[in-house]
Amino acid sequence: MSDKELLYQSIAWAAEREPVITRRFYEILFERYPVVKPLFGRNSGDAQARMLQDAIVAALDHIEDGQWLSDTLGAIGVKHLTYGVTDEMYPWVGECLIATLAEHCGDRWTPEHQAAWGNVYGALTDLALAGANRARAAQA
Repeated sequence: MSDKELLYQSIAWAAEREPVITRRFYEILFERYPVVKPLFGRNSGDAQARMLQDAIVAALDHIEDGQWLSDTLGAIGVKHLTYGVTDEMYPWVGECLIATLAEHCGDRWTPEHQAAWGNVYGALTDLALAGANRARAAQA
């Protein structure tokens, strides 16, 4: 099974358990990294969870569209600078997202799912950080 198939499969399994899987993501994130909680005061918890889930689905829908991913994630990286997000926080988010998916998928989650999500999250993070770094360089 390809990484793309593993990603979609795990999202479908997770959504069977909870349509908005990102609610649990934020619980895990705030438990593990309470320092980030003040960064999330702009939107209600439900609105924030829906935005993140929509962003994840959009990225998966464009997983083979490098230009869209670069443009969109680069802009997200720039936007997150204005929220006070630091580079070190990106791995925290990936860790908690993957933990949420694993929890929601239960026994169906495999090392292959873990690896596929690790790979895609790493690539998406690189694109977001590239946008943030371009913004930093432009400000310098």
